[in-house]
Amino acid sequence: MVKHAKPKSLYNEFVRKSGPGEKNTHYCPGCGHGNAHKLIAEVIDDLGIQDKAIFCSPVGCAVFAYYYFDLGNIQCAHGRAPAVGTGTSRALKDAIVISYQGDGDLAGIGMGAIMHAANRGEHMAVFFVNNAIYGMTGGQMAPTTVVGQKTLTTPLGRSAANEGFPLSMCEIISTLQSPVFVERVSLADAPRTIKAKRAIKQALVNQVEKKGFSFVEILSPCPINWKMQPVEARKWIISTMEPLFPVKNFRNLAESPAKSEQPKTVSGEEMKKLFTMEKSVSVKPAATNISEQLVKIAGFGGQGVLSAGVLLANCAIAEKHTTSWLPSYGPEMRGGTANAGVIISDSQIGSPLVDAPNFLIAMNGPSLDSFEKTVAPGGTILVNSSLASRKAERTDIKTIYAPLTEIAQNAGTVAAATVAGIVMYALASGAIAVDTIKQALPLSIKRKSLVEENLRVVDAAERYYKENLSGK
Repeated sequence: MVKHAKPKSLYNEFVRKSGPGEKNTHYCPGCGHGNAHKLIAEVIDDLGIQDKAIFCSPVGCAVFAYYYFDLGNIQCAHGRAPAVGTGTSRALKDAIVISYQGDGDLAGIGMGAIMHAANRGEHMAVFFVNNAIYGMTGGQMAPTTVVGQKTLTTPLGRSAANEGFPLSMCEIISTLQSPVFVERVSLADAPRTIKAKRAIKQALVNQVEKKGFSFVEILSPCPINWKMQPVEARKWIISTMEPLFPVKNFRNLAESPAKSEQPKTVSGEEMKKLFTMEKSVSVKPAATNISEQLVKIAGFGGQGVLSAGVLLANCAIAEKHTTSWLPSYGPEMRGGTANAGVIISDSQIGSPLVDAPNFLIAMNGPSLDSFEKTVAPGGTILVNSSLASRKAERTDIKTIYAPLTEIAQNAGTVAAATVAGIVMYALASGAIAVDTIKQALPLSIKRKSLVEENLRVVDAAERYYKENLSGK
C-alpha cells in the first residue's frame, strides 16, 4: 500500500527548464511555495475536484504555477488574480476557483482587487503566501516586510517612520462583512503545516459548498532573500513573524448555509442581447465578406474621436461583423491627444490593438505626424484638410484629403467632423454602408437632441465624397 505519493493534481515533472526525465523545481532551496503547492494539491485530490478546479496564478515567485498544477490554469496580470477569479467564478458556476498570490502581488499592486473581491463575497479560495519580501525580483521590501528587516530597498532595516508599518491582511480582510472564512497559518514546522492543511481544506470545502469568499494567509520562509539557512528561516517565522502576524482563525462561518443570494450570471445569449443592435437596426451589409479592417481614428480631445470609434464599431456589429474598439487618450482630455482603434473582421479578433492600421483617419496635423509612419503599406490615410496643412509623405499608401471640419460646420455642427470622417471611410473602404451609419447614429449618441444635426453631416459628407472624391 502506498502511504505517501505525489498528489495527482501535480504534474510528475517540472518541464519548463529541466531536461527529459528530470524533476527539478524553479523554487529556491528551503522555499515554502513547494510546501504550499503540495498541501493545496493534496486537498484537491482528497475532495476529488481536480476536474473543476481553476488555478489563478500570480506575478511573483509562483508565476509558473501552471507548470506544477495539473488543473485549469489562468496566468493573471500582476495583482489581478481576484479580478480574473471573479470573472471565472461568475462565468462557470461549477468551477472551484483558486487565487494564489504573494505579498507584493496581493498586498501591493493588487490591494484594490483583493479588497473588492472580498467585499463582494466572490466564490473563490484565496491563498496568500506571506514571506515578508519580494522574492522573484531579488529581495526588495514588500508590504508585509517586518519593521527593522533589511532588504535591498531598506538596507538599514524597514523604518515605520520612513516606510510605514507592515500590512496585516487577515486583520484587514476581517473588517469586511462578506468573507466567510479568514485564517492565518504557518509553515514553520510540521505541526503548523498540518494545521495549515486543515485551513486550506476548509477554504476549498467552502467553494464546493458555495459558501463564499475564503482567505488563508500562509506565513512562508524565503531563506535566500532572508540570507538564512532553511532551518534558521523557519525559526525566524516563529520568533519574528508570528508575533506580528498571529497564527489563528479570524472568522469561520463554515456552518452557515450556502449564500441564498448568488452573484448574477449572464448567459451567452443574454450577453449577445446586451450588445447587439440587430433589433434596433435593420440593415443590408455593404459587404458579406470583407478583408480585415484595422482602423485608427486620431485627433484631439473634444473632436469626438472616441465616440466616432464607438459609432463605427456599432455599425460593424449591426452588419454582423466581428469588431473591437480600444480608446486611448491623454490626461488633458479636451485639447489633449485622443485616438481609437477599431478592428472589423469576419473572423475572431485576437487582440484589439491597432498598431499598424490599414486605414487612418487623421483629424488634425499632429495626428498625421504621429501615425502616418504606422500605416501598413498599401493602406489609406484620410486627412482632415481643414486642420492638417501638410500633405502625407508616404508614397506606398493612398491618401484622401477632405475638409471634414468645414463639411460638418457647414452642415450645422462642427463637433460632428469625425462623423463625416466615418462616412468617408465607409465610402472609400466599402466595409460598411452609409445607411447603417444613419441607423446606428441614434443609438450611439447620448444627447438625442444632436441626432438630427449629425444626420445632416452624414448627408453632407456623402454628397461631398460623391461629388469630389468618387473614383479617385
